[in-house]
Amino acid sequence: MFFVVLAASGCNKETEQDKVKKVITEIQAAGEVKDVSKIMKNLSKNYSDPQGFNHEGIKGLLLGYFFRYPKISAYINNLTISVENSSARAEFQTVLTSGEKTGSITDVIPNSLGVWDFDVTLKKESNDWKVTSAKWEEAEMMKTEE
Repeated sequence: MFFVVLAASGCNKETEQDKVKKVITEIQAAGEVKDVSKIMKNLSKNYSDPQGFNHEGIKGLLLGYFFRYPKISAYINNLTISVENSSARAEFQTVLTSGEKTGSITDVIPNSLGVWDFDVTLKKESNDWKVTSAKWEEAEMMKTEE
C-alpha cells in the first residue's frame, strides 16, 4: 500500500508550467472579484510593460476598470506557456465582459469589454513566479464572408 501512495504522489508533481498557469488563473479569478491586492501580489515590483505601465501604474489601471465596470468576467482561451530556466512566457486570448458569468458566450456578447491577446513575461523571484511585463492588444475578430 505504501508504494502505491508513493507512486501516485510521485506522478502528481507540479511542473513549472503548472505553476505559471496557476499565476495566470489566480490573476483571472482575482480580477473577477476585483481583488487588486491579490493581483498585485502576482506582479513583480520591477514590473514594466511596452504600454508604459509600471507596478503602481497597473494598480491604477485596475482600480479604474473596477470602478468603471461593476461586474467583470474573464474567459481565457488558447493558453500556451513556455518555461526556460527562471523565465517564462504565457500567451493567451481573453474575453472580458461586464455581464454575468453564465457559461454561455451568447449571454455575454452584448455587454462585452472586448477580446484581447495577451503576451505575458514572468520571472522566478524567491521561488515564486511573478509577472514582469505584459503586452495586450485588442484581438482581430475573424471576418465572415458572405
